[in-house]
Amino acid sequence: MKKLKVMPVFGTRPDAVKMAPLVRELEKHPGIVTVVCVTAQHRQMLDQVLDIFRIEPDIDLDVMLDRQTLEQVAARTLERLSIVLDKEKPDMVLVHGDTSTCFISALAAFYKKIPVGHVEAGLRTFDKYSPFPEEMNRKLTAALADLHFAPTTSNRANLLNEGINPDKIYVTGNTVIDAMQTTVREDYVFSSKELRSIDMEGKRVIAVTAHRRENLGRPLEQICHALNDITAEYDDVCVIYAVHLNPAVRETAFSILGSNPKVHLIDPLDVQDMHNLMARSYIVMTDSGGLQEEAPALGKPVLVLRKETERPEAVEAGTVKLAGIEREKIKALASQLLDDPAEYEKMAKAVNPYGDGKASERIVKAVLYEFGISGEKPDEFR
Repeated sequence: MKKLKVMPVFGTRPDAVKMAPLVRELEKHPGIVTVVCVTAQHRQMLDQVLDIFRIEPDIDLDVMLDRQTLEQVAARTLERLSIVLDKEKPDMVLVHGDTSTCFISALAAFYKKIPVGHVEAGLRTFDKYSPFPEEMNRKLTAALADLHFAPTTSNRANLLNEGINPDKIYVTGNTVIDAMQTTVREDYVFSSKELRSIDMEGKRVIAVTAHRRENLGRPLEQICHALNDITAEYDDVCVIYAVHLNPAVRETAFSILGSNPKVHLIDPLDVQDMHNLMARSYIVMTDSGGLQEEAPALGKPVLVLRKETERPEAVEAGTVKLAGIEREKIKALASQLLDDPAEYEKMAKAVNPYGDGKASERIVKAVLYEFGISGEKPDEFR
């Protein structure tokens, strides 16, 4: 019996974190040949994740350029992946989320008439410029994909509203919850020297990431001023801000926060350090999409530093609150969590709507079912 050749394609750190458990699940099945292709849209941060999860790509497109533009990523990925697809002839390409790698890889597969499976499908803000370019990346990928692996029922509803065939949508949960089962440990020792040097004993740690394109400029300035305000009011608060390598982010963060002894500005963390930092934190403040899913799995309230979120399930479940990008609102919501134990507990103990650690298993079952290798459909995550 001919084995099914499946090619997962990913290129950024968030992609890699969420695809790693799926790669491992694919490799378990004797009826599947897994060919891992990375675009290396983000070289250094991708390599960190590959090392942590011990994944050695079969193909590395190495598309990253210094100060690369969206056009360069798209053109280099499309050209190089097209050559690979001609050579490998996979039965299915699996893409993830909303990156340029995701959309362009789906487009390359479409041009070769190779079926596409979209992992983390159906997230929407309904504003094509926010987040940019991610919102359009995921919408365009949905139009190209043949199978849609939606983390939640509301993601499925978004796809149905766009006319996607309901028989080709599987509600699986999010694979990041699968990944966290292996990354978070009580006895974990941080690999970052900067993290190890910070005294967190007796402190309420606020873990921060803020680097979105749409937050550059005044929004990021407002976020940084709010962090100064919070640390000025609470003696036991310690802020740990993992600052993106983008010069525009670093210039703002260091100019406003650099002289505050309660704020620790550190380099970006690998996934294990970030997950375990969140596990030891009191609050997580972020404009990242992934952290909105990850922190609630650890029982940590999340304040989202954006005007909208493509993850409304977390807002509805009570695990996150939209803090926006205005100084006073950010400070007010943080103060509420720092002052009110009942409000804190309500968010910390809310049920995470994003998964049960079996998303990768469901996705592999769905692929096997769709290709007629198995007669068993996966159960849905609810």
